[in-house]
Amino acid sequence: MSEDSTASQRRIEGTPRVVVTRHLMPSVESRMAELFDATLNPDDTPYSREQLAEAMQHAHVLVPTVTDRIDAELIGQAGEQLGLIASFGAGTDHIALAAAAKRRIIVTNTPGVFTDDTADLAMAMIIGVPRRVREGVSLVRRDAWTGWTPSGLLGRQLGGKVLGIVGMGRIGQAVAHRARAFGLEIAYHNRKPLPRAIETMLGGRYVEDVDELIAMSDILSLHCPATEQTIGFMDARRFELMQPGASFINTARGDLADQEALIAALESGKLAGAGLDVYPDEPHVDRRLIDHPNVMTLPHIGSATAEGREASGEKVIANIRFWADGHRPPDQVLEGLV
Repeated sequence: MSEDSTASQRRIEGTPRVVVTRHLMPSVESRMAELFDATLNPDDTPYSREQLAEAMQHAHVLVPTVTDRIDAELIGQAGEQLGLIASFGAGTDHIALAAAAKRRIIVTNTPGVFTDDTADLAMAMIIGVPRRVREGVSLVRRDAWTGWTPSGLLGRQLGGKVLGIVGMGRIGQAVAHRARAFGLEIAYHNRKPLPRAIETMLGGRYVEDVDELIAMSDILSLHCPATEQTIGFMDARRFELMQPGASFINTARGDLADQEALIAALESGKLAGAGLDVYPDEPHVDRRLIDHPNVMTLPHIGSATAEGREASGEKVIANIRFWADGHRPPDQVLEGLV
C-alpha cells in the first residue's frame, strides 16, 4: 500500500474533529477554530491520561505536545475514527510510533522551527556555565557583592576550549555554528559523520568513539533524541570520563542523563557546573540541582519564543489540512508509516 493511499483512506467528509491538549498561540487557535471542529484548552491545564483516552475515542485528530505520553495502550484504545496524531513540537519519543503504525494512525511533528531557538539557549548556557553567570546573578540579587576584586568569581575562557557535541542534527549543527564564533574547537559524535563540506563549514571534527569525545571535552552538550539506546546515556562511568572542571549542558531530554550520577559529579567538584533545560521528572527539579551554586536550571524554555511557537502551530494546521484532504502530510514521521 502506498503512503498516499494510506492517507487517502482517512479522508474526512465534512469538518474534522480536532482536540488540542494544551493552550497554543492565540493566532493558531483562532485559525484552528475557523478551519476545524476544534476543542481547545484555553486554561492550559495538562490533560490527564483519562482525558487523553476520551479525546482519542471521538477525535479525528489529536494535537498533543511533548508532555503528553501517547503510549501503545492509549493508541490501542483509540476510536476507529482517529487517523492523525499531529504533535506540536519536533520530538516524537512521547508517542508509540509502532503502535500508531499498526492502527494506521499517521503521526506528524513540526521539525525545524525550534532549531535556532534551542541553539540560542544552549549557547547561553555554554557561555554562562564556564563564566559562572548563575553565581554572579545570585551574588548581586542577595546583596552580597562587595565589589570588584582581582580574584573574584573566576571562570574559564571559551576561546581554545573543546566543545563536544553529542548528536549533530539540526540543533547540534546550529550550536556548532554559533560556538565557532566564540573560538571554541568543535568536536562531535553522531551515528555517522557529516558530509565533509558541512564539517568544513562548521569547523567540526568527527570523533567515532563517544567516550573519547566525552573525555576530551571542556564543555559537553547533548543534542540527541531520547531512545532505547540513549536513555541514561550519561551514566556514572561517563561522567567520570569528563575532565575535572568541565561543564555539562543538556537542552535535549532529561532522560539522557542519570540524574544521581550528574549530581554526584557536581557535588564532588568533578564538574565545574551544568546548564539544564530538561529534567527526567518534569516539572519536578531535584533540590540539589537548584541549590548548587553553578547549575543553571531553566524551565524547559529552549523552544519558548513567540515566533517559534507560532510557526510550530502553523505546521500543525498544515499537516491536518493535508491529511483531511486525503494527502500525505508534509511532516509525516517516517517511523509511523504503515
